[in-house]
Amino acid sequence: MRAIWKGALTFGLVNVPVKVYSATEDHDVSLHQVHNKDGGRIRYQRICEIDGEVVPYSDIDKAYDDGERTVVLTKEDLDSLPAERSREIDVVEFVPTEQVDLLTLDRAYYLEPDSTSPKAYVLLRKTLEQTDRTAIVRFSLRQKTRLAALRVRGDVLVLQTLLWADEVREAAFPALDEPVRISAKELEMSASLVESFAADFDPSEFSDEYQDELRTLIEAKLEKGDALDTSETFGEQEEEAKGGEVIDLMEALRASVERSRAARSGGGKDAGAKSPAKTSAGGGEKSTAKTPAKKTTAKGASAKGTPAKSAPAKKAPAKKAAKAS
Repeated sequence: MRAIWKGALTFGLVNVPVKVYSATEDHDVSLHQVHNKDGGRIRYQRICEIDGEVVPYSDIDKAYDDGERTVVLTKEDLDSLPAERSREIDVVEFVPTEQVDLLTLDRAYYLEPDSTSPKAYVLLRKTLEQTDRTAIVRFSLRQKTRLAALRVRGDVLVLQTLLWADEVREAAFPALDEPVRISAKELEMSASLVESFAADFDPSEFSDEYQDELRTLIEAKLEKGDALDTSETFGEQEEEAKGGEVIDLMEALRASVERSRAARSGGGKDAGAKSPAKTSAGGGEKSTAKTPAKKTTAKGASAKGTPAKSAPAKKAPAKKAAKAS
């Protein structure tokens, strides 16, 4: 990893020199636009609206427009701001960890001690662990003043930027103001369903299937050329809505619990064939079931959806993922 920022973490008279690293990275395949006629790369140019000329990046300034007037801000103007020159991460306060709203968490960064002795770094880490507190800090990064939460992850201090209070929208949904009657039996069955799916979360068990299949498609095209039939590379599983009888919420919960228990006890294959009706989010109950995956013959990377049919639900065969040779 390469450090993106160097500075010092300060609280009171304690000064902890640190290096900052991005803690996450994007795994998406990088794509660009081309002309479908000849494959030529599509480029974008910065063109001035007044003289129509292409403007080099070195001649571009930033500006604020209020609708009537425009204020131009040069690089020198922005460099004169004190926040941009600051190289300190200032601890504002230490708060109970549970008070940090997960909705406000943004980008995460690792902090590495940048001194001959990591004693001050380790001291702060152990203090946060023992007190179960999170440090709220302010610092400047890339011409912006940031608010962040400083917490512990393993043996490393993690700096996670926070959204400002006015950046979080108010959740106001009139439908939630309407009184809804939930019976004790419904709540009990719902809790039983949750318990049947209970597990310890392991992120490594999940993968981005779209990106995996996109890479498979690209590799196959490299091996076979542009005449590749996408259906020979992989089949895309799709869900089809099915017509059926309407059942009540209690029956849907009960069927879901029984199906989950059967799957965990080794009867998952038979239980999967008897797909229970699902309850729609709008309050009405609709019956839906998964159907066998169908091979697509789209020429590009996308596949067209299959219209819904009113046929009885059948067992879904295993998804084909034959990789092109």
